[in-house]
Amino acid sequence: MEFTDAYKQTGPCCFSPNSRYLAVAVDYRLVIRDVVSLKVIQLYSCVDKISYIEWALDSEYILCGLHKRPVVQAWSLTQPEWTCKIDEGPAGIAYARWSPDSRHILTTSEFQVRLTVWSLLNTACVHVQWPKHASKGVSFTQDGKFAAVCTRRDCKDYINLLSCHTWEIMGTFAVDTIDLAGIEWSPDDISIVIWDSLLEYKVLIYSPDGRCLFKYQAYESGLGVKTVAWSPCGQFLAVGSFDQILRALNHLTWKTFAEFTHVTTIRSPCNAVVFKEVDEPLQLDMSELYLSDNFLHNIQGNCP
Repeated sequence: MEFTDAYKQTGPCCFSPNSRYLAVAVDYRLVIRDVVSLKVIQLYSCVDKISYIEWALDSEYILCGLHKRPVVQAWSLTQPEWTCKIDEGPAGIAYARWSPDSRHILTTSEFQVRLTVWSLLNTACVHVQWPKHASKGVSFTQDGKFAAVCTRRDCKDYINLLSCHTWEIMGTFAVDTIDLAGIEWSPDDISIVIWDSLLEYKVLIYSPDGRCLFKYQAYESGLGVKTVAWSPCGQFLAVGSFDQILRALNHLTWKTFAEFTHVTTIRSPCNAVVFKEVDEPLQLDMSELYLSDNFLHNIQGNCP
């Protein structure tokens, strides 16, 4: 195993989506290195210490979040002189993310007062009031044309569907949750899965027009859903629960067809192979090293 030289790092680091660049935060500086040679490609200076970084999907832009100041700064690799600074003022910025087209930045204010979409093309901005979460609760379709945003008002959870072209709200519908925890578009973009908080076991499948296609509840007592994930083909939905069981649902009938239990202790016999890397000094055995007679004869024959 080979290692490169050590480079200074005081904050987050992140590979670009195209795997060509590595962004490293060093205090208030953002260093962009080439992955192969580790040479510095670009060096940017922010107004304060960098708290988090995120690449755009096209790997041409990168944003930096500054927690000490409610500011987000964005930079361009192809246009080093181009800069962008987003300041929400007293509302603050709790989280920032890129849109699928890599030309819009979505920021969520402190206390989830509003979600703002900032355009890098014409400096326009669009507001969505009362987002449910700061760093989650937003899901995009695979083609990047629509976004589903979880909101909450009057003690009720709602789903807002936005067009990623104009960022206008295409529709809004209420969902049957007590405290909506997450949302995810299906890979085929024809359904949306949402799940309730861990205090209420409830997984709901909705169509984009607001119809509830199926409601799944494995049990009533105990902590509920821990995580939910679609299969890449969109035919299966995996639901991980706090009872340490993963349940797989079919997208046609939404019925459970498989259950997998995550045991806390692996008991023999089992086929698990565990490797441990041991750091030991290199020891060479020199006792069996010797010079052959032919080697000594050749040396004597070549002497003048």
